Amino acid sequence: MSSTSSNPTLECGLSNRHIQLIAIGGAIGTGLFMGSGKTISVAGPSVIFVYMVIGFMLFFVMRAMGELLLSNLNYKTFADFAGDLLGPWAAFFTGWTYWFCWVVTGIADVVAIAHYVAFWWGDLPLWIPALACIALLLVLNLATVKAFGETEFWFALIKIVAIGALIVVGLVMIITGFQHNGATASVSNLWANGGMFPTGFMGFVAGFQIAVFAFVGIELVGTTAAETKNPEKTLPKAINSIPIRILFFYVGALIILMTVQPWKLFSSENSPFVGMFTLAGLAGAAGIINFVVLTSATSSANSGIYSTSRMLRGLALEGDAPTGFAKLSERKVPKNALMFSCMFLLAGVVLLYSGDSVMEAFTLVTTVSALCFMFVWTIILLSYLVFRARRPHLHDASTFKMPGGRVMPYVVLGFFGFIVWALTTQPDTLVALLVTPIWFLVLGVGYLVIRRNPRHEALRLAHVGKVAHERYEAAAYRDALAFGHDAASVNQQPLEHDSRQ
Repeated sequence: MSSTSSNPTLECGLSNRHIQLIAIGGAIGTGLFMGSGKTISVAGPSVIFVYMVIGFMLFFVMRAMGELLLSNLNYKTFADFAGDLLGPWAAFFTGWTYWFCWVVTGIADVVAIAHYVAFWWGDLPLWIPALACIALLLVLNLATVKAFGETEFWFALIKIVAIGALIVVGLVMIITGFQHNGATASVSNLWANGGMFPTGFMGFVAGFQIAVFAFVGIELVGTTAAETKNPEKTLPKAINSIPIRILFFYVGALIILMTVQPWKLFSSENSPFVGMFTLAGLAGAAGIINFVVLTSATSSANSGIYSTSRMLRGLALEGDAPTGFAKLSERKVPKNALMFSCMFLLAGVVLLYSGDSVMEAFTLVTTVSALCFMFVWTIILLSYLVFRARRPHLHDASTFKMPGGRVMPYVVLGFFGFIVWALTTQPDTLVALLVTPIWFLVLGVGYLVIRRNPRHEALRLAHVGKVAHERYEAAAYRDALAFGHDAASVNQQPLEHDSRQ
């Protein structure tokens, strides 16, 4: 990849406080508040294991990403190390696919936000809150990266307080033996209504195809690397806390929900969070949760605009997008990239008035977007496997090694294969699975045009030479270790060949 040292740099305005809460916000999607009712209704109590398995697998994706980002602090996002390790094609496909993922998610969020606002002001035309949301997102992101971080900090805090309140209220109801519809709040509700797997194996599988979409955005912290103060400390801390966050926010909340009342009483159409607070007799429960979901959707759109603008800038610096997207404002913000992404959010305003058939089609598109997130996670793992093969000295020197690095990438890739199979078991997700290749065909055509550029051809030739050199150095490094040399002393030799210096 080309050097970017001559370009103005992004501001390191994100502190540890911001990074930790951005990581939490990325792990808690709107789907937890609004979609968990559907997951419970199809999988029953086994949904607890569904979220645990997905969280377990994605933790290794995040650890692989963390080791790669910290192996070279010139990497700004995962698209950078994908291009450096897999080749210029990987940076192009990863960067544009990630942009597409968040733009589509952002359009969905704008549509959702307009409807959430209508809860309080039903007579207000939907286009007004939609446009106001887009304008607000643009203003927040054009200010400074610190303003983005501060906004995300408070959005994430609202989610944490809402889930914490649910768990506390639920525990009180369990301790006091709360009764509803002839059922008593008790831990036995988890297995007393058909066992932990009441809907059978296929019900368990159906839980995966729904729940995996709740985790999109978990990799968001990987796009903040270039604007993070002291990334060597803040990124590992944020990534290592993922298992605790998933156990508390997902598993803890779901256990409480299904302990207070049997899983059969949950509706796929309603938010179980609203139901819980309503059962507890909390006045205005629907309004409170509506506010929480509104901030959650705004947070998602805010994160999407932030990450797409940084991805576009990275693509522009490497010649994979118009050079104007690389330009920074006086506040060290990629303003052109920001405005370009916000322009696509206007499609959400059109969708508000498009009728049910278009909304069904749009649901299909958002599912395609979630599949594309899985493509990005796969690229991260493939980059890690290449990293270990070609740069063993950097892996050995790493202070943040991926646990189980020899085996777990293959296990997680196999798990992604299982998710793809799960998506074939339901008609709506099967259609999405069949439509997804269209995006990559479009990208393929774009890449065929881009690769004719002399600069891009030079990048590809440089990559081929670099790969050959790194393989030679990797072999020399392993030979030195085989002859009994200490890894630390071998690492002192001039083995590293880093094209991003």
